[in-house]
Amino acid sequence: MPNTPELASPAELSDELRFVLHRLLRLLRRESPNHGLSPLHALLLVAIRETPGIGVGELARLEKLRSPTISGHIKTLEGMGLVARQAGADADRRRIGLVLTDQGVAMITTIKQSRADWLTARLAQLSPEERETIRTALAPLGKLIA
Repeated sequence: MPNTPELASPAELSDELRFVLHRLLRLLRRESPNHGLSPLHALLLVAIRETPGIGVGELARLEKLRSPTISGHIKTLEGMGLVARQAGADADRRRIGLVLTDQGVAMITTIKQSRADWLTARLAQLSPEERETIRTALAPLGKLIA
């Protein structure tokens, strides 16, 4: 019988994958300039970009944080000129939602580009076969987050 490698159990693969993904994410965050933003601030900007008009309470629930905690961070982001409050466009105009300012959109774009540039440079150091292996793994990894 041919000698075939033993397949990893889901638990073993989970441990290895979590370690690699955790390290990769930490390196992405560390190696790209933060432009004066904490990781939480960047996360909040992305959440607001993805859900324009979201309220502070909704944002707190989404990020699993307390509303007063989020409120303080939103005030900081407003002070930086990255977030603005806007009256709702629906029937209840009293509802105030959060939106990114043009400066906030530019900040997210800059951070995203910095991270993409860093990752591109790291991927360029791999062999074509190694890059293809990563590309092949993207489909099943995508299923994990679907």
